[in-house]
Amino acid sequence: MTPSSASSSADAAIRARIEQWVRPEIRALNAYHVPPAAGLIKLDAMENPYRWPPAVVEAWLETLRNVALNRYPDPGADALKRELRAFFRVPRGMELLLGNGSDELLQIIALAVAAPGRVALAPQPAFSMYRMISIFTGLDFVGVPLSAADFALDREAMLAEIERRRPALVLLDFPNNPTGGLFEAETVRAVIEKAPGLVVVDEAYQAFSEMTLMDWLHDYPNLLVLRTLSKMGLAGLRLGMLAGRREWIEELDKIRLPYNINVLTQASAAFALRHRAMLEEQAARIRADREILVAALRACRGLAVYPSRANFILFRAPAGRGGEIFTGLRERGVLIKNLDGAGDTLRDCLRVTVGTPEENQAFLTALAAVL
Repeated sequence: MTPSSASSSADAAIRARIEQWVRPEIRALNAYHVPPAAGLIKLDAMENPYRWPPAVVEAWLETLRNVALNRYPDPGADALKRELRAFFRVPRGMELLLGNGSDELLQIIALAVAAPGRVALAPQPAFSMYRMISIFTGLDFVGVPLSAADFALDREAMLAEIERRRPALVLLDFPNNPTGGLFEAETVRAVIEKAPGLVVVDEAYQAFSEMTLMDWLHDYPNLLVLRTLSKMGLAGLRLGMLAGRREWIEELDKIRLPYNINVLTQASAAFALRHRAMLEEQAARIRADREILVAALRACRGLAVYPSRANFILFRAPAGRGGEIFTGLRERGVLIKNLDGAGDTLRDCLRVTVGTPEENQAFLTALAAVL
């Protein structure tokens, strides 16, 4: 047998085993894709564009000198939880669960409620990991389209699907990703009251919406609220927080893997949260720049620009030009998110993260050249 024929035989054997042992719904998925951004102005991932001042960096590095890398981290991250409680104003009596980003917490929740025939339900479009994590964990995923005109949460459609599907899990991003819209609070309330299972309100962009449903935790025993530090300038730490009633958190904590929040993340996040004024000033700057960028985009001929309460803006290009504009921007050194092809409701849609004023101007200059 020649080397090439042996290799072909081995490849065929591997494919056969994958088809035998990997679940077909996993084989049908595509992995979460992060495009390369080297050498580009990166406005595709909803990151905070601002780094810490040098004096704060020096104080942080001094804090890390005392971290014992040879020891396992505090398994409960209790000191960090105290900082998070204060920073996010978690209601008294509610417990916290921390995760390696909010993705891990979503996976823990899905694993806890998954069983054959059970459903996870979310609006569509929404954070892409809702669908993927549901499939990973064996839940049937049902998407309920947002209003085509303005991406509002369709109250009647949501309530009808909840009645029909009886979902174990309802996922609501508040504000929504990728639209940036903030769902009407009373519609969210109706969904929570109708849902037979858990409802997770994902407040990843709360720093930019300045709206929270955290206080509703006392009102609804089936509600959990999810937060992340990723959008507040700490994306590299990968830290998510889930708040809810003790009974739920105790059950979910059984699934959390030991020591999931490493010592560097615990020390760094606690340090950052003690610099509240700096983080809030950065968020305020991003909110102000968002409004400037929205106005500039609305002045561009042919674009439909959607209201945003997040740190990004969704806009629709002229018919059939979404992919072309995305490519033209990348060729001019600016990377944004291309949502064209992610479903009919997002046809020709692009999403740009709010960057620094200089980055925003570079984006607008490149956009003017390609329109």
